[in-house]
Amino acid sequence: MQLLITNDDGIKSPGLLALVRAMRPLGQLAIVAPDRNWSASGHVKTMHRPLRAYPALLEDGTPALACDGAPSDCVALALLGLVPDPVDLVVSGINPSANLGHDVTYSGTVTAAMEAAIAGTQAMAVSLDVPEGLTDDIDFAPAAQVAGQLARKMLAHPLPDGVLLNVNVPYVLHDNPHLAVTRQGLRLYRDELIERSDPRGRPYYWIGGEPPSGVAEPGTDVWALSEGQVSVTPLQLDLTAHDQIDSLKGWSLA
Repeated sequence: MQLLITNDDGIKSPGLLALVRAMRPLGQLAIVAPDRNWSASGHVKTMHRPLRAYPALLEDGTPALACDGAPSDCVALALLGLVPDPVDLVVSGINPSANLGHDVTYSGTVTAAMEAAIAGTQAMAVSLDVPEGLTDDIDFAPAAQVAGQLARKMLAHPLPDGVLLNVNVPYVLHDNPHLAVTRQGLRLYRDELIERSDPRGRPYYWIGGEPPSGVAEPGTDVWALSEGQVSVTPLQLDLTAHDQIDSLKGWSLA
């Protein structure tokens, strides 16, 4: 098997290294990741400038490629031929914060997996619900173990075209954790506009505010994490609101 490993936190991220170590027993690995942090970059396709990829080494000496594009660019380049062998599975992560609900549209981790699904390749995004304020000595190993378990399942039971997995792992993971198959929940954002002035008096802006929360409705990804369970959410690329088609036909648009 040929696996492609990527992330949105950069080639030096410890979450990427943990994921690589967990995936080694599954087959041959290709690692293509951004050369810097692209968190909350969303789904990007760079068309206005050339992209570069150059050799890099992970902390344990594993060879990789660092790319100056977005996470989705890394996947696109790899699947278009930067990785010479056909890729059986793309795994993106491990992100050091959860990607729940509407986060999937912002997340570079998830949209890297979406890029793979667009190309017809099996894909999974993996995120760890790291407590707010914890930045050092994050233990990615349990989440990596879960990712390895799910990757084996995906290789044995491929998902339909246009479907990917979004996996969120609680930071405190009990022995034999329950893996809950969930749907997207509702993320509650509490963003605020912060205005400042530069030394010449010109305004500039930050999007600030408190960290998002969520509605822990049973069966959702938010609920699963609140219960200490691993959330496994199948996402599809078809965003059509099918239940609204007949209503819109009633508008007599023709």
